[in-house]
Amino acid sequence: MPNATFHSVATSVAGWSRRMFLTASATSLAVPLFARTSRAEAMDPQTARAKDPRDPANLALTVNGRKHQLALDARTTLLDALRERLGLTGAKKGCDHGQCGACTVLIDGRRVLSCLTLALVAEGRAVTTIEGLAKPDGTLHPMQQAFIDQDAFQCGYCTPGQILSAVSCVEEGHAANDAEIREYMSGNLCRCAAYPNIVAAIKQTKHSMREG
Repeated sequence: MPNATFHSVATSVAGWSRRMFLTASATSLAVPLFARTSRAEAMDPQTARAKDPRDPANLALTVNGRKHQLALDARTTLLDALRERLGLTGAKKGCDHGQCGACTVLIDGRRVLSCLTLALVAEGRAVTTIEGLAKPDGTLHPMQQAFIDQDAFQCGYCTPGQILSAVSCVEEGHAANDAEIREYMSGNLCRCAAYPNIVAAIKQTKHSMREG
């Protein structure tokens, strides 16, 4: 007859040994993995924590021929970067929904709505605002002079966007006649209703711009 005391002790020892074996096995596997992860984090601190989208993104903006190094929230619009970080307030914040055109600037010569364009998109590209349209000696761009000659503004709030859009309209080849000018300038609103004068300014300038 088996010894009951011996059987109980043997079972207890066997059970304890299995638990200890499984625990030791799991620990021996986890330690190298933890060590590898720690070493990787030490080598690359950026992986040590999840990147917060609110952390500043470093970028270089070239505006009116000058390069600017900025650290911005990745969600910052080009309009806010220009106005709030670079002090270039010519581009206006009107509707902030891309419907009025007051925020128009040029990127690589093409007109864009800066309130709907992320600053990051403009990195490595040439941004032109109304402040950079005149020559270094202060001579006005022909379109700026034409707006003055034709009295193509009243309150002036929309004028920077109107002028830059008008420059692009001519350079795109969309100034053949009054109807075409109105169509391709329709994204820029003027609450003062200076539209006939704006058309006249573009007509005054289109030949000199093409010749220049």
